[in-house]
Amino acid sequence: MNNLAASAGTRPIDLDDTDHGIIALLRADGRMPYRAIARELGITEATVRARVRRLEESNTMRVVAVTDIEAAGYGMLLAIGVQVENRDPEAVATDLAAIAEVFSVNVVVGSHDIEILVVTEDAGSLSELLMATLGSVPGVRRLTPALAMDVLKNQPDWVPFHDA
Repeated sequence: MNNLAASAGTRPIDLDDTDHGIIALLRADGRMPYRAIARELGITEATVRARVRRLEESNTMRVVAVTDIEAAGYGMLLAIGVQVENRDPEAVATDLAAIAEVFSVNVVVGSHDIEILVVTEDAGSLSELLMATLGSVPGVRRLTPALAMDVLKNQPDWVPFHDA
């Protein structure tokens, strides 16, 4: 049996081969119907439904939709380092997180106070985003953008899931 620690407030649950099978199938296709999972694993649909509910309620697993940024119309992906001045980095990060084009915000230690990931449709919207939107957030001292030229790995379905 595997023991996977869940997030705070929930107890770890033991995972058996059925749980691992369900997780593997849902990682491959998060929209796979319970009936198809049941057929694939040789169990009942009710068992799949109960197991998925148990896995979700214990915070062991969560099925989420992931957007393909190119399919959504965004042609540019940027990592941007943000230096903060005269304001708490957490407050600046909160303001940055409210901007639609920003999809990841991290307060960090290093040459920047915050690192963000943003998407834009094209170079014109990039200029507008950098100068007018991000640059006008109170406390932003300097933006250091790095344009992704070739995305070699983007694994949105990756999670730290280890067999013990």
